[in-house]
Amino acid sequence: MTENKDSDDIAFHQLKQLERILECDPLINEVGFIHPSQFAALDDEIVGSDKSVAHSIPQSVDEFISTNLDANDLQHDSSIFWIRDHKLAISTEALFHLYNAAKHAFMAALTQQKMVDSLCRKTDKSLNKKVTDDNTGPDIFLESEVMNHSKALLLLSCDNGTAWNSRKLICSKKQCLSLLMDELLFSALILSYAPKSESAWSHRRWVIKAIDGKYPKFEDVVERESELVEKIAERSKMNYRAWNHRCWLITYMTKEQVINQLQNSRKWAELHVGDSSCFHYRQLLLQRMLKHCSRFDVYHVRKEELEWNEMLIKRYIGREALWVHRRFLSQLGSRPFRSEAEKEPYVVSNQDNINMNNFISSEMQLLHSCLSISDNDFEDIQSQGVFAASYILWMFKFFNLRQQLHNSQLTVLEDMPRVMGELKMALNKLCPEKTLLWEDQVISRIM
Repeated sequence: MTENKDSDDIAFHQLKQLERILECDPLINEVGFIHPSQFAALDDEIVGSDKSVAHSIPQSVDEFISTNLDANDLQHDSSIFWIRDHKLAISTEALFHLYNAAKHAFMAALTQQKMVDSLCRKTDKSLNKKVTDDNTGPDIFLESEVMNHSKALLLLSCDNGTAWNSRKLICSKKQCLSLLMDELLFSALILSYAPKSESAWSHRRWVIKAIDGKYPKFEDVVERESELVEKIAERSKMNYRAWNHRCWLITYMTKEQVINQLQNSRKWAELHVGDSSCFHYRQLLLQRMLKHCSRFDVYHVRKEELEWNEMLIKRYIGREALWVHRRFLSQLGSRPFRSEAEKEPYVVSNQDNINMNNFISSEMQLLHSCLSISDNDFEDIQSQGVFAASYILWMFKFFNLRQQLHNSQLTVLEDMPRVMGELKMALNKLCPEKTLLWEDQVISRIM
């Protein structure tokens, strides 16, 4: 019994050290959990520095004075914590006991806070107003405890929904802009080691909604948020949650930001042609342009996107994400372009028919170039042929349906039976094991 009590006391003492570290250095931007044997390697990197200083919390003189803390309080167990240049490392051996201590401390503080809030609602609020304004009331102290304990708990267990919700409630109650901005810093710290934490991304969206209309330079917040997603996506491959967050940001972007994002995200997409999330993000940006830009601007941007996509298809053989993106561009070019205020039915003009016929003809040339690769022993080359043929099969069905709906005249579709026959032969050659599938697909397109 005594051993358990001693162990709990040690864990609680370590928790207080962690909370003091987080309190004294609010600019910590990266955290990692490492084996105790790695601490020595971290210390070796500090050349010519005093280890006692290296183990203390890095603060400027002004920051140290503003915290009004005693110097002795800033020391911590160097076998458990390491901090330097706003980087924090925690020993993996202490995680279990730290988590238990943080959970118990947080739940105790949350329970007491709820009891005080319930009591305050039952008593005369006017009597409690002066206490609240002076920041000396028990509810203020307990809110601070909940925020401190929840921060430590989430750092150790980032998907604790109760802890995230408690922070939302306190932020909503205080309506303090600086507190909300601190939440962005804290959730970014969580994402530094858990980049796919849905709870952390959801909390950031809640904060952005809360500061919308209150922050004087809200556009800068959106810009920095988009840059954060790109940095995290670079470290964490195929991060759907990060890209989903970036897609959500589009609704808050101005027309200029949308155009800039289209241009700036192109280089990243060229280096990650297999990441479909990035191309989905570009698709939403293009859709956003439909509401804010002129027809000429949309046509010009789509034309550039098609040429860029074709270049990537020919450069990176057998990447399905590129072909899926091309399907979207094909649909985008065939949509009736009119503002939301226009209610008249769309009428296909002769110029529209000419453009569509020319587009389908150019896509057929792309198909032939993809099928003309003689060496088909490599899987990527086989995949390229299958993706190209599947795209043409889809395109014929899509534009045939469009022709029926809008009563347009797409003369190039009259040659569809011959093209389907050639496609069937090419597909059977590329993937003879799927002959029955190709037969069914080709017949369904002709029908």
